[in-house]
Amino acid sequence: MLARVRSGALMGIDVVVVECEVDMALGLPYFNVVGQAEGAVRESKVRVISALKNTGFELPQKRITVNLAPADLKKEGAAFELPIALGVLAAAKLMDEAPLERLLFGGELSLDGTLRPIKGVLPLAVAALNGGFEGVMVPWANAAEAALVEELRVIPVKTLREAVDHLTGARSIPPYTRQREPRLLAPTGQAPDMSDVRGQADLKLALEIAAAGGHNVLMSGPPGSGKTMLARRLPGILPEMTFTEAMEVTKVYSVLGLLGEGHALMRERPFRAPHHTLSDAGLVGGGLSARPGELSLAHNGVLFLDELPEFRRNVLEVLRQPMEEGVIHLARANQNITYPCRVMLVAAMNPCPCGYYNVPSRSCTCGEQRVFDYMTRVSGPLLDRIDISLQTRPVEYHHMARSTVQEPSSRYYRERAQVARERQRARYRDEPGIHCNAQLPAHLLRRYCAMSERAEHMLQQAVRMFGLSARAHDRIMKLALTRADLEGRDRIEQTDMQLAINCRMLDRRGAMQGKLHGARPAPPPEDAAWRNTGPSGRASPLEDLDG
Repeated sequence: MLARVRSGALMGIDVVVVECEVDMALGLPYFNVVGQAEGAVRESKVRVISALKNTGFELPQKRITVNLAPADLKKEGAAFELPIALGVLAAAKLMDEAPLERLLFGGELSLDGTLRPIKGVLPLAVAALNGGFEGVMVPWANAAEAALVEELRVIPVKTLREAVDHLTGARSIPPYTRQREPRLLAPTGQAPDMSDVRGQADLKLALEIAAAGGHNVLMSGPPGSGKTMLARRLPGILPEMTFTEAMEVTKVYSVLGLLGEGHALMRERPFRAPHHTLSDAGLVGGGLSARPGELSLAHNGVLFLDELPEFRRNVLEVLRQPMEEGVIHLARANQNITYPCRVMLVAAMNPCPCGYYNVPSRSCTCGEQRVFDYMTRVSGPLLDRIDISLQTRPVEYHHMARSTVQEPSSRYYRERAQVARERQRARYRDEPGIHCNAQLPAHLLRRYCAMSERAEHMLQQAVRMFGLSARAHDRIMKLALTRADLEGRDRIEQTDMQLAINCRMLDRRGAMQGKLHGARPAPPPEDAAWRNTGPSGRASPLEDLDG
């Protein structure tokens, strides 16, 4: 007797429908699983037989063969145990095969027949909807995750006996229902608050712009100047995720089994801060099973690389293409996998190995060549992909000692960023895949980046003065547009353009040469009006460009 049950195999963050064919024939008792099944799938035959026996089913002493088709697709994990068990019962004529045709099944079996949660339930539910199935049958612990897919019937089961009783009509299980999620998902407020940061008004403004437009940020400064502290507070000021963005993030975490118990949907934008000993496969994904890397785990969130020059060169260089395309393509011998990775890259670095190059009142112990070697660990092409590069400075004592001055909270910055992001969503409503200014492709820049005459003249002069690349030109325009969005303007004005150009400091040819030849500027005023100065606090040469 031959029976067929449908399940799904993970391929990246998507699921390919797999047909579990179960054949029961005369011969010596034997259980064989074929179809490029890896270790955990091959071991499932032991758990399936024990679960069926301990649930009260008596199987005939026959030869059982299970084929997982398509045979050229690698099958991993324990999600096939429930469909295999149901296929064995149908092949043994202990239940009808007809109810099995309408659903996709997934679940891991304990030896006593209870069902354990599995990875990748959300992609399985999406595959069921796209494949025209009525619904899915999954473990109770995964039901809320599967129910995120609308218009799909989710049958939650706790034991193998419950699954069989529902399919045979002995005891029907009502479909799982969930409350409809709002269009925007408010953060839980668990991130550290921006009000903890004293002073650093210019850096807070820069991070507000980065959060509003999804721009990449690099902070360079001495130890203790607040780089890490500010970066860890960035998630608290990011705009709320839409339901679509949350679903994309949830699929990645579902595949890796990283969803917390009772948390079906990721509500917070991810914040990932890997150590600098990370490998290139750990960053972009890979390994034997081509798992998602830190870039994909930070999808629609923040990837924070602290001590940027300490990362290996090959690790940093693999960032180039994903930063531009927002996806990672992994090619393996038998499959090609694509993972999403639209992230805000936030990086921090010291100006030199000792950390005190060009720092007033501190002596740098590094020679010029050592400083040059340290700074060039981060390549120019990578720096060119960073929208905002800032120089931080030590916090003055009077800022640290002030206890009565109330600094703006994360909620203040988040509300402003949220308003700006809503303007961007409305602007790009007819452009699929574009949610913020940082994702705007070059061929659409002139359509959406309206500039005043003085702003365009300033950009033209800056490109000539600093030798900026075409990519830097485009990123400056997008950064200036975000500044205009924060101010509620539909056109980029001169002040927006000046600030956007001043935000690109480390990749300016003149500024870099000044550093390497030992130029030591005077200490900047602590509370200088940043919109009229460069990121380092010095008066910006751009003030005279419009003349």
